[in-house]
Amino acid sequence: MTDHYEPGTDNVSDQEARERVNRLLTDYPKLADKHKDSEGLPPTRTWFIPPHYHKDYYLRDVVSLCEQGYGEVELHLHHGKHCPDTSENLRETIKLCLEEFSQFGIFGKENGKTAYGFIHGDWALDNARNNQFCGVNDEISILKETGCYADYTFPSPNEATPTQINSIFYAKDDPTKPKSHDTGKRVAANGQCDPKDLMIVQGPTFPYFRDQKWSKLRVSGDEIAGHTPLKPNRIDACIRSAISVKGKEDWVFVKMHTHGATDGDAVLGQEMDDIFTYLESKYNDGENYCLHYVTARETYNLIKAIENGEPCEDPSLYRNYRVSAPQYNSTPDIACASKTLQERVARTYKDNEDVQSYDQAQGPSYSPEPGMVGDEASQEK
Repeated sequence: MTDHYEPGTDNVSDQEARERVNRLLTDYPKLADKHKDSEGLPPTRTWFIPPHYHKDYYLRDVVSLCEQGYGEVELHLHHGKHCPDTSENLRETIKLCLEEFSQFGIFGKENGKTAYGFIHGDWALDNARNNQFCGVNDEISILKETGCYADYTFPSPNEATPTQINSIFYAKDDPTKPKSHDTGKRVAANGQCDPKDLMIVQGPTFPYFRDQKWSKLRVSGDEIAGHTPLKPNRIDACIRSAISVKGKEDWVFVKMHTHGATDGDAVLGQEMDDIFTYLESKYNDGENYCLHYVTARETYNLIKAIENGEPCEDPSLYRNYRVSAPQYNSTPDIACASKTLQERVARTYKDNEDVQSYDQAQGPSYSPEPGMVGDEASQEK
């Protein structure tokens, strides 16, 4: 489960946004504790949190769930919304996000370097929406340069989605053109990859008949939102999509997504409870199927273990194979992003009035030490 976690969506009041976070803190443990996979582990969720929702202690509070083993936090970024972003601003924004999120122990390390998973806001990875909601044609190169291990944006409901569906592949960047992730080389067992290429981990796309009626043919993706409940026939279709590493088709990866702050009734309530129950009853019999609940980071690690030719009989051995487990810490009294990061995000996402309003978040914020990239960028401005 990848969660585009945005508590203030739809311009709700700060009070309603806080209530959404509080509901997550209360209801997700109750839901998860009712369920177990083949390893006896509860369902986990990966919350992809944007820096403009690092405010009012939202980030710290979600980290407290991660400390208890209920999931992990990765990076979600909206940019180029008010005007096209630039490569320089994107690069520095990501660096600041990594610095400030890391204050809570967010992100593991790969080869000694901070590594993060990514979801692009407004589904516009690599400027794939006609210069809207991004503006950066070399975004894939910048993501790799700054430590991104994989992208989890797709499928999407617009033109940004790859034409190569239902697969895990590497996107090779063409820095002069948008949508370099349209197609790519499938990840394969005992395979090789160009370290400059970005892994794209997709959720399922498939046709299905709504209400099992021939007249109601639909195309579905990986969304769990409540408006079209994920019933057993669609869960089965997700499995049949058979998204896997080439040469290791018996390990099927099912990535679903939600906007959990606004879709709480679905993903914190009965629908999600029913989904877990069905998975555990049909796809965890120990003979035909073994179910494993994994985070985005663990998914990447399992994929890399297959690619590197490991025996891969027991997935539990490879959850921390390449990117180490984060060391979460919710004790820092940091309520919101630094002014420098707020300014970076706002350059292409919000107008000055929005920035001033956002800066009113209560409590101390994290300020980079003198000499860090953020201070240099602020002086430039």
